[in-house]
Parts: sequence; C-alpha cells; structure tokens
Amino acid sequence: MHIYAAIDLKNGKCVRLVQGDPNAETVYGEDPAAIAETWENIGVDWLHVVNLDGAFGDASKAAKNVDALQAILDRVSTPIQFGGGLRKPDDIKRALSLGVSRVVIGSMAADRPRQMLDILGEFGPEQVALGLDVKNGQVATHGWRQLSETSALDLVKQIQKAGLKYVIYTDIARDGMLQGVNLEATVALTEAAKQTEGTHNHFKVIVSGGVASLDDVKRVKAAEDAGKSIEGLIIGKALYTGAVDLAEAMSIAHQ
Repeated sequence: MHIYAAIDLKNGKCVRLVQGDPNAETVYGEDPAAIAETWENIGVDWLHVVNLDGAFGDASKAAKNVDALQAILDRVSTPIQFGGGLRKPDDIKRALSLGVSRVVIGSMAADRPRQMLDILGEFGPEQVALGLDVKNGQVATHGWRQLSETSALDLVKQIQKAGLKYVIYTDIARDGMLQGVNLEATVALTEAAKQTEGTHNHFKVIVSGGVASLDDVKRVKAAEDAGKSIEGLIIGKALYTGAVDLAEAMSIAHQ
C-alpha cells in the first residue's frame, strides 16, 4: 500500500484545516515546495496536493496555489496527486500539463456524473481519481459547503462502469481531528460497490481523513492484507504535528 503525504495549499501557504473549515486553519509552512522536499527525502510514495482556495471558489488565491504547485513540481520528482477546484475539462488538462500524475475530481463528479464518464474516457483511469468527501453517507461538494442528494455508493455505482480505478474516501467529520480513520465505512463502500450488477471493474480506495497515529496505518495495512480493495492512505495533520513519523508509516505500509 502507498503512503500519500498531504500538502494543503491556501493563499500559497501550506495549511491544515479542521473539518474543512477555512476559519479553522493552522499554517505549517510558507514554502510548500520545501515541505514537499522534506517528505520526498524521507521517501514518501506520493504527494497529495490540494488547492483549497480552488475548492472554495476563490480564483485569485487559487492562482497563488497553482504557482505553489508549480514550485513543488520543479523541486521534487515524487508523483503528485492534485485536486481542488478542477471543475472543467480544461482545468484537468492544465493540471496534467503542469506535470501532476493524477487529478482528483470531486464536485464535478457529484454535480455531473455523466461528464465524469467522459473525462475517464478522455484522460484515462490512471490519471483521474474520484474524490468522495463524505458526511453521514452523503457526498459533500464545493469545499464541503454543500451536501449532495446523492449517496457515496450511488455515485460510485454510476461512475465505476467507465473503468474507475481510484477512489479517495474522506470522512469529513474526522478530517483534521486526529480521531482515527473511518476504515469501516470505507471498506463497506468498496464491498457494496463490488455487488453492482453489470460491472467487472473494481476500483481501489485511498483512505483519507483522521489519521491519528501509527495504529491507523497498521489498521489500514491489515485491511489490505486481508484482501480489501485498498490502494493507499493519505496522512495530513498527523505528519505536521508529529503524531505520525513518516518513515515508520512507510515501513508499515511496505511490509
């Protein structure tokens, strides 16, 4: 299983939010590229970079984050998964042209699932992941400020037939709270999706939201070892507070 180190960008800086609240932010660095280098030097598998201002719809600040993304790409060779405010095919093309390895589509997929099918067809399932930000089973969109009427499972069922390969499942209630990942709900989604009639495509899930300690890494790894459809684990706040040592997390994930 892969470990993803999260770098959340807001106004060009590396921050962490609590449950996606822009008014509850902690700045962890003025130079996101330097932080990316730190995680790369430890040997992280992937960087998970999010343009928070893009997700919130603030175009001027979002542009600063694109500059920060470019600086990261210029400094590291670790593959980058990037999301936040990618609402049109042109946004996806631009991100991929900058050099990111995979984009994450959330709000657009929930608002226009049929367009997500076209995007998977155009860019390929290796380069496009579905971002599922979930609250009580429902999908949250537009920086987590709107709650879709679509359930996470129903959305996945609509999209997976197009060859969906990666789903990032984030439990909003736990994100930034250091309360432990919601592994049960994550696994339940993948198992239920496997029962979808007429599809032989089984995506893998990247677990996200609430990593509190190495015990969470061990739990997710154990689920992967037990045959659950897990590709990786995103770790954010726990890395910045020191609650999780990245090198130790990597060692557990790669056993």
